[in-house]
Formats: sequence, structure tokens, C-alpha cells
Amino acid sequence: LLIDLDPQGHLTQCLGLNSQQFSKTLFNALIEKEEIEKIVVKTDLPTLDIIPSNLNLSPVELSLFSMNSREFRLRRVLSSVEKNYELIVMDASPSIGLLNLNAILASNDLIIPVLADFLSYHGLKILFETLSTIEEDFSFVFENIFIFLNRYNESHRICKRSKKALETHYDQYLLSTVIRQDTKIAEATSQGTPIFLFAQSSKGAADIQSLIEEILGLKGVDHVG
Repeated sequence: LLIDLDPQGHLTQCLGLNSQQFSKTLFNALIEKEEIEKIVVKTDLPTLDIIPSNLNLSPVELSLFSMNSREFRLRRVLSSVEKNYELIVMDASPSIGLLNLNAILASNDLIIPVLADFLSYHGLKILFETLSTIEEDFSFVFENIFIFLNRYNESHRICKRSKKALETHYDQYLLSTVIRQDTKIAEATSQGTPIFLFAQSSKGAADIQSLIEEILGLKGVDHVG
């Protein structure tokens, strides 16, 4: 199950779905107490479902603010469907608001893609400071935190310097797999098609497959669902 937590609906669009066609988003489950099963949408891939997103999700932060146990509503909502899926993956923007806090507190693991530049490195520092506050406030700790380099170009000096900085300061979280820069990934995104269907033999597909296997291997999962 994929869950799109961004009102821009980019994850939804990456699967070739028109995000604006869906009248219901996570807003309906979190705020209006709609059964989450009625919001789940089937995709063209038989083993993949999605909870789509669009601008209808935008008011969720304001609506959550006045609710009881507002930080744990997503965890409670997902409890009714988690048994139906091997994996639930949530796609969130890099900001920390109430919706993303709900996602953090409903998750076991955090996967952080980082561009090989120093603005991304600085953003990573702020993220870990925020997670430290969440840990103190909610007595919550992720089982695993995974960082990986995305759109990496070894011919660029800045990429090599950024990689060295990550290896120095975040080595315990940094995955060995690097997603190399590949126009096929961008083309697949523009077509709304997963890279494995669009260009299975591309270096981008090979890197992403390696990333999946590394993450699942570190989690002790011996197969890819």
C-alpha cells in the first residue's frame, strides 16, 4: 500500500493516475472518519494499492489541530488495514507538520533520499534535530533510519564531497546503494509509469532494485513482495 501525504499528489501522478479525479483522500479518513478501505484505490499492478492525494488534503493540518490525540490518528486509522499488506509506504514532503508527525508516529522505519548537495545535507541536520525532539516528546524511536544518495553523478566534484560528508557524519544510517542520475527515471515519472515497467534494463531500475534489496535485507526480510 502506498499512501500519498502530499496535497500536490505527485506520488499519485507517478502511477499514471489523475490525482484530481479522486473525491476522497486521507482527509476523509482522518477528519471525517470515513472507513479507510473506501479510500484505497487499486492500481494497474495487482500487488499495489494507493491512497491518493490532491488539494482536498490541504486543510488536514488545520483540521487536525483541534482534535484529541491528533498526533496518533493515522496510526489508529491504519490499524484496520495493515494486516492486508506486506508493506505500507508513505510518501511525505520534507517539512514536519501535524500530518507528517502522524506519519512518523505510525511508522517503523524512515527512508530519507538525499541529493548530493550541501543544501540537502543542511536539511538532513535539521531533520535529525526535529526527530530528536519527537523522540523526547513522544518516547518514540524508529526501528531503522535509512539514508541514500539520489540522482548521484560521480563526475561532479560536489557530489563526491557531499557523499564524503554523509559517510563522515551519518555513516550508521547511510546505505551503500546509490541511485545514479538517470534520465530514464525522469522519463518514467513523466509517463506515470514505474521504472520497472518503463525501462527495466536501465541503470536507474538496477539501482532502485538494489536499494530495495539492501533495505529489506537489513530489515531481515528475505524476499521482495
